[in-house]
Amino acid sequence: MAEAKGLNKPVKLKGELAAFLGAAELPRTEITKKLWDYIKANRLQTKTENGKAEGAGKFIVADAKLLTIFKNTKSTSKSGKVTDLTDLSEGKTIDMMQMAAVVGANIE
Repeated sequence: MAEAKGLNKPVKLKGELAAFLGAAELPRTEITKKLWDYIKANRLQTKTENGKAEGAGKFIVADAKLLTIFKNTKSTSKSGKVTDLTDLSEGKTIDMMQMAAVVGANIE
């Protein structure tokens, strides 16, 4: 069987994400899927920035569990865009497009 590469290659998870997902290593695709499964199961999406969770929309509402993961995120993309969620508080939102930065900041 061929070795997994790219997004399908298992990566080591940092502490909070590993505890949240119950695994020490997972492929990025699986990490993202499991995070979205949690978000959808708990209806943590909203259509408005910092709006109340309503189950759908492009913003993700940080609950206590997600907050432990989100607060580890401080990164700069190749294009120079900074994603800093270190001061995020419970009930506040992130744009769904920031999920790649969240995953990237929580793996080794």
